[in-house]
Amino acid sequence: MSTSNSTDTPTPEDVLKDASRRMDMAIEFLKRELQSVRTGRASPAIVENLTADYYGVPTPLNQMATISAPDAQLITIQPYDRTALRAIERAIQQSPTGLNPSNDGAIIRVPIPPLSQERREELVKSLGRKVEDGKVAVRNVRRDAQDKLRSLERSKDISQDENKRAQGQLQNATNNHVEEIDRFWKSKIDEMMTV
Repeated sequence: MSTSNSTDTPTPEDVLKDASRRMDMAIEFLKRELQSVRTGRASPAIVENLTADYYGVPTPLNQMATISAPDAQLITIQPYDRTALRAIERAIQQSPTGLNPSNDGAIIRVPIPPLSQERREELVKSLGRKVEDGKVAVRNVRRDAQDKLRSLERSKDISQDENKRAQGQLQNATNNHVEEIDRFWKSKIDEMMTV
C-alpha cells in the first residue's frame, strides 16, 4: 500500500526523505551561524557575510573581495575593485565583531585579538542558545513528519505497522541529527576555549 498513487499521496519514504533534507538544512544553517562568530582564531567566515555599501547596493564582502586567513591572528581582504576599500573597512568597523581593520590602499588587514576568558565564556553561553534553537528546529521537522505519517495512516494510505516502522526511522534520523549538532558544538567550544 505504500506506493504513490495517482493523487500523489506521499509515501513514508517521501516523508522521511523530506524530513531528513530539512534537518540537514537546519544543521547547515546552524553551522553557518556559528562559523561567523569570532572565536579568537582568524577565519574568513567572521567577515565574509558582512555587507558593505557598494555603489548604493548592500553587498556581502565575499562578493566584493578575496578573503583569507594567512595565520591564526589575521584576516586579509583583497577587494576586486580598489574603490571598495573604504566601504569594506567601514562595514567591518560598524559590525558587531568589534574588529579594527587597517587599510593600506591595496589590502585590508584585520588583526584578530585573543579573547579574554570572560568573553569566551559569554560566547559559549550565547551560542549555546543558538545550538538549542538548532535542535528545536530539528525536532520541529520531526513533529511535522510525525503528523504527516499519522495522517497517512488515518487516511488508510499506510498501515499501522508501516507508520510505526517509519516513526522509528524518523526518530533515528532525529537522534543522528541532534548528535551531529552536539559533535559540532563540542568542537566549537574546544576551539573557543583554546587560548
